[in-house]
Amino acid sequence: MDVFTAINQRSSVRAYKDTDVEEDKLRKILEAARLSPSASNRQEWKFIVVRNKEVRRKLAKAAFGQSFIGEAPVVIVACATESKSFMACGQPTYTVDVSIACSFMILQAYELGLGTCWIGAFREDEVKRILKIPEHVRVVAMTPLDIQINPPRRSPERVWMKSCAMKSMNETGIWSSRINLVS
Repeated sequence: MDVFTAINQRSSVRAYKDTDVEEDKLRKILEAARLSPSASNRQEWKFIVVRNKEVRRKLAKAAFGQSFIGEAPVVIVACATESKSFMACGQPTYTVDVSIACSFMILQAYELGLGTCWIGAFREDEVKRILKIPEHVRVVAMTPLDIQINPPRRSPERVWMKSCAMKSMNETGIWSSRINLVS
């Protein structure tokens, strides 16, 4: 599978079989995160692999009751170990770096036949308490990981967004309301 196929076909999965995720697949997913780019290649992140059923249920509660999180046999919690630095453009380095790493993991999981769902709606303080994460560490995202029960259909919004993006390419390199391409 090529990268664009994975980008185009993967969708967020919210129903899982609760089967064991093979160790070699999990290692490959974590390796995809390790190989992802980060500012100055500092890789200031940690990924917590949660397999314990009770802990997964607690994480689901901390994520505003999104119960499907606890149904997957694995939840990966993505953390930034340094949150004080900023890129020259003003963006916090940790949110960009960890988000890139999560994207690489999610695409690798899809290529391996596993479903994921980017979780950004959670109470960070509660997740930190559950997993005994130090105060200075930031929790950026979580994703459940497993074989999906029913592959989701392409959402109408995604199809609509694609058509809008294709119609709005602005070759002048000047800001427009949709997509800007500068050559």
